[in-house]
Amino acid sequence: MAADPGKTLDDVLLEAEEAMDKAVAFLAEELRSIRTGRASAGLVDTIKVDYYGSPTNLNQLANISIPEPRLIVIKAFDPSSLGAIEKAIQKSELGIQPQNDGKVIRIAIPPLSEERRKQLAQRVSKMAEESKVTLRNARRDANRLLDQIAKEKSVSEDDVDRAGEDVQDLLKSYETKVDDVVKKKNTEIMEI
Repeated sequence: MAADPGKTLDDVLLEAEEAMDKAVAFLAEELRSIRTGRASAGLVDTIKVDYYGSPTNLNQLANISIPEPRLIVIKAFDPSSLGAIEKAIQKSELGIQPQNDGKVIRIAIPPLSEERRKQLAQRVSKMAEESKVTLRNARRDANRLLDQIAKEKSVSEDDVDRAGEDVQDLLKSYETKVDDVVKKKNTEIMEI
């Protein structure tokens, strides 16, 4: 695998940063769907609903509101889709029974047990570690490109070494971002 002849050290750093940024954004999006003791539109907005034979995100079919800290209210744009929405919520991993009154669907969010909180915190930690592996893979890819650039001798060894240090600093910075996102989510999970 030869380095792209037009690739500069800045290009390598930029690509690594983009890959790391995507990994952190993906983690944050995934964490939105993990239930805490509070109601959140993120719990349900990406649930896939079978809408006329096509899997569609719930947030594209309904208005999702949080009128109370432990209540989600879903008002479908097309009232005939309420049944399909209700089924999709029942099939989801939420483990919560929706209440359909024919006009809106209400989902009461019960408080989490201590055991369930610990399980969710472990799941969040596992997701964080997977994100850190993705970050390290981006560093590895960047370092490979830097090695190839060094072999071509198109830039000085000192510049390549500095770029390698920059990649390492980037990794540390994004690992800190992952830790911050996870800490915030764990705080939400442990709230009573």
